[in-house]
Amino acid sequence: QVQLVESGGGLVQAGGSLRLSCAASGRSFSSYIMGWFRQAPGKEREFVAVISQIGVSTYYANSVKGRFTISRDNAKNTVYLQMNSLNSEDTAVYYCAAGSDYGSWYGPLPRVDYWGQGTQVTVSS
Repeated sequence: QVQLVESGGGLVQAGGSLRLSCAASGRSFSSYIMGWFRQAPGKEREFVAVISQIGVSTYYANSVKGRFTISRDNAKNTVYLQMNSLNSEDTAVYYCAAGSDYGSWYGPLPRVDYWGQGTQVTVSS
């Protein structure tokens, strides 16, 4: 069992930056791929970014590529999402996720084993 707790969300002006953190408890953090999804009001949850178990591979949604950076610190059981050049379309609840099926996460049916409770990110224009 893995528990995920996000932090770092908040209100930011357009063009600004935020860094989200996700602390994981439980065993074998380094055996999981980790990543982020988001859900805007009235929309379905969508993939944002994923990172492989030791951080060698990353993949981003086209909408955030070049602006967001995912990273992880296995010694701290934590995954991060650095978000730069934020705009109003980034407003959403951001969810941390853990799993084992890397390729499915940016496909139509992502297989996620564990979810965090979510953290709100609001970008004001």
